[in-house]
Amino acid sequence: MRKVLLVLLILVAAGLVAADRLGVRVAEDKIGEQVAAQYNLQERPDVTIHGIPFLTQAVGGEYKHIEVGIGDWTQQGVTVTGVKVDMRGVDAPLSEVTKGSAANVTARTATASAVVPYDVIQKQAPKEVKRIGPKGDDLSVDLTGNLLGLSLNGTAVVEVKPTAKGIAITPVSVGSNGAAQIPLALVRQRLTWVVPVSDLPVGSRISKIQPTPDGLRVAATAENVRLNDLQATAPK
Repeated sequence: MRKVLLVLLILVAAGLVAADRLGVRVAEDKIGEQVAAQYNLQERPDVTIHGIPFLTQAVGGEYKHIEVGIGDWTQQGVTVTGVKVDMRGVDAPLSEVTKGSAANVTARTATASAVVPYDVIQKQAPKEVKRIGPKGDDLSVDLTGNLLGLSLNGTAVVEVKPTAKGIAITPVSVGSNGAAQIPLALVRQRLTWVVPVSDLPVGSRISKIQPTPDGLRVAATAENVRLNDLQATAPK
């Protein structure tokens, strides 16, 4: 009898695990459909609901951690890549989820991250900027051409900073390859530019920027985010 009960318990446990995994896949698909519809995305984003068991979270309507991988994101004609939204403390009543509504779905915090590729930054740069790469917390750029009649042939270190208009890129030092040194103030005046990426899809301004080999990794964090409100920040 003990062996029979043990087998039954194992079968019940396996059934619950299977139901749990099936439930999480259905919920991930539903959330992906909602996000795709709100942002007019051509492809459904990848959604991962963390935490086991899922069914307990679903019944309680509280999820510890949900990740949404959106992919490419275009804002003001500038496309960033690898956009992800990391939501913590998600309150999603079961009644809302089952009817496909996001009206009362909220997240305690939502952090969006993305990479602004260097070729995208290059397109926004003055024509004298020929190459861009990481240099610690700053960027290194190659400069060629002429600046107010002065030969420009060397490198410069530029800092990156988030602003209301986008990512401001400003020279902080300039070097030359055997040519006369051009004053830094003149270089700043002529070779400062802005990449018009100021917000990410959590309705919050970019607050962190980190140079990487592939581009600038940017992040924005918002608190008490209503999923339904994100539609207002979707790109046009």
